[in-house]
Amino acid sequence: MKLKLPDHRPPRDAAQRRAVAPVICYPVDGLPVPNIALYRAARKTARKITEVLVPPRDAKVFQVPAGHYFRINSVEGPQVGDLNLWNLHDLHERFYSGKTRALHGTHLSVSDRIWSSHPYLRPIATIVEDTLDWYGFDEFGGSVHDVIGTRCDPYTHNLLVGGHYHHCCHSNLTRALADYLDCPACDAEPHIHDVLNVFMCTGFTRDTGQYFMKASPVRPGDYLEFFAEIDLLGALSTCPGGDCSSEHSSDTATCHPLMIELFAPTENALRDWSQPPVNGYDRTHGV
Repeated sequence: MKLKLPDHRPPRDAAQRRAVAPVICYPVDGLPVPNIALYRAARKTARKITEVLVPPRDAKVFQVPAGHYFRINSVEGPQVGDLNLWNLHDLHERFYSGKTRALHGTHLSVSDRIWSSHPYLRPIATIVEDTLDWYGFDEFGGSVHDVIGTRCDPYTHNLLVGGHYHHCCHSNLTRALADYLDCPACDAEPHIHDVLNVFMCTGFTRDTGQYFMKASPVRPGDYLEFFAEIDLLGALSTCPGGDCSSEHSSDTATCHPLMIELFAPTENALRDWSQPPVNGYDRTHGV
């Protein structure tokens, strides 16, 4: 894509203005620190209680009780997944991708937390293991497990190329939630929200600032594991782009299933842990 030439000449102090040092918007020194050592110690004696296989180009819903663990596994080949999370008892409280990104950065790994929407704004899950933590950021600025992409959806697909493609992650998640709630798709759709792109390798181009994707480094045996801070309802879509090496809304890309495993801690393994309360702001908004 050709860059649009600027309409205005730079001022004499342009270099000085550009040289101003950045300031972190949300310093996180005051955030409660997750007790990763406790979570990992409890995980050692946890037992597997169930598993859910998510077929290619589809989505499945799953429940995770507070204090339990869920693991998203690569089982057959490189595949990315789009994750939604809600409070099991109140779908209005859901994963807030934008605030999670603002607090932890564009890509997540161990000790980063999934934060919920306003007015709740609390950690609802914590990442405890990530077999791709070795990847870091590559020479293109790419990394894995992003909270910058919004999920592939049929509306953008229709806008850019036309047609009615029904296996975008947005539609996959909508179908799965509608089936779980036993309601029409139009009633489930408003609950679908921006995602954690599990295993997806993404970034922004340095010249145009555009969102890019590249082949995921995930391989069978890799996984991303979470600790549920509250009772969770989750939905995971296996992206129709497979490893997203070429396109993300496709009937021709090679796709694979993903496996979700749930683990229950032993009694008293988490005796020093408690669920995080909802945000303490009084919600008066100065009125």
